[in-house]
Amino acid sequence: MVRKSHGQPVIIVGAGRGGFALLELFLEDQLVEVIAVVDKDPAAAGIQLAQFYEIPTFTNTRQAFLACKDQPDCIIYNLTHDDKVAKTAGEVFSGKKVTDGLEAKLFWQIVMNLKRIREELESSQVQLNAIIYNALDGIITFNDKGEIQGFNPAAEQIFGYAQDEIIGKSIQVLMPDMVESGDDAFINRFLRSREFVLIGVCGYELSAKRANGQRFPLELSTSEMVLNGQRYFVCIARDITQRKIVEEATRHAAHHDYLTGLPNRALFLERLEYAIPLAKRNAFKVALLFMDLDGFKEVNDNFGHANGDLLLQEVAGRLLEVTRGSDVLARIGGDEFTFILNNVGNQENAQMVANKLIETLCKPFSLGGSVARVGGSIGIAMYPDDGTDSETLLNKADEAMYLAKKSGKNTCKLYSDLQTSEAL
Repeated sequence: MVRKSHGQPVIIVGAGRGGFALLELFLEDQLVEVIAVVDKDPAAAGIQLAQFYEIPTFTNTRQAFLACKDQPDCIIYNLTHDDKVAKTAGEVFSGKKVTDGLEAKLFWQIVMNLKRIREELESSQVQLNAIIYNALDGIITFNDKGEIQGFNPAAEQIFGYAQDEIIGKSIQVLMPDMVESGDDAFINRFLRSREFVLIGVCGYELSAKRANGQRFPLELSTSEMVLNGQRYFVCIARDITQRKIVEEATRHAAHHDYLTGLPNRALFLERLEYAIPLAKRNAFKVALLFMDLDGFKEVNDNFGHANGDLLLQEVAGRLLEVTRGSDVLARIGGDEFTFILNNVGNQENAQMVANKLIETLCKPFSLGGSVARVGGSIGIAMYPDDGTDSETLLNKADEAMYLAKKSGKNTCKLYSDLQTSEAL
């Protein structure tokens, strides 16, 4: 007989359910070589499987043993109820012991249990692979050298790399910010702190990089596992670009006027609260301007609210052209606009800016084929001359604005002008 390997030679007698399962098990074991399969039924499942793998098959037990006589160290498994098998083996192989009876039944049960366990494991693996393959989040595994070992389809979609392109590459290719210096800095930091141990608990946001070089925000949860003594890391990666866009839109809406896009009252007061201590530290003056449009009610009455809204947008655009990048322009309600002029120098400079703002409103506005005209009355309060807190400055600028309206509109007044007027 010509052997295919140097594994332990085995003869299986009985190719039904038990013989088929035993043959399946031995086919996967490199330490075993099945040299013959015997069954009276040439259509038995084990016979068919053996023929597929080109293993000699027999319908006669004695013929099988004689064909294998040159393998006296072979192990014979008798999975039939034929007691003559042992006798025939003893005759051909000079006293050869056969594994049969209760011993064979026990061995068969062990084999069937192993087969069941293997099938369950295979089923679990199939389910796990299906979950990983169909997961909406990217699942990336890498070893303790930072080399990528696993990359599911969702990760391919997120990063723009095919699996065969990225396997074996450094995790730094995908997440440059993850690595401080050297390929293993992040890994070592993880091993020291265990800060990412729980998947789903620690969602860290970082900047990741697509295959096309585009940077994008990524939420990452990482855990550690050990397989066969090798440490691996599993990353659940989620592209949060859309979430960030929504968050930014929500944040912007909460702090900006929906009509003009200018900062609203809340953001204006926040900027003013920042500007005052900054001015105090640097010993410079800040001017707060409060503008109320003149003639806006007439525009609404004559041309409708839609054109009134359009006018407010046009006004905001003109006012922005006059203000500096370091200044703040806000719409705090209706036709009221406020300004923070940082490091303005003195009240004369503040008046000069106010006059420019009024001047820019003098030009007529085109509203859907109609022409409208508005002006602006501006009140000015100075820090620290007129007040040292936001509320005081805003109130005093408002009072000065009303003085401007009483003085004929389309002009500006300082809060100090109000004091002079009251004194007279």
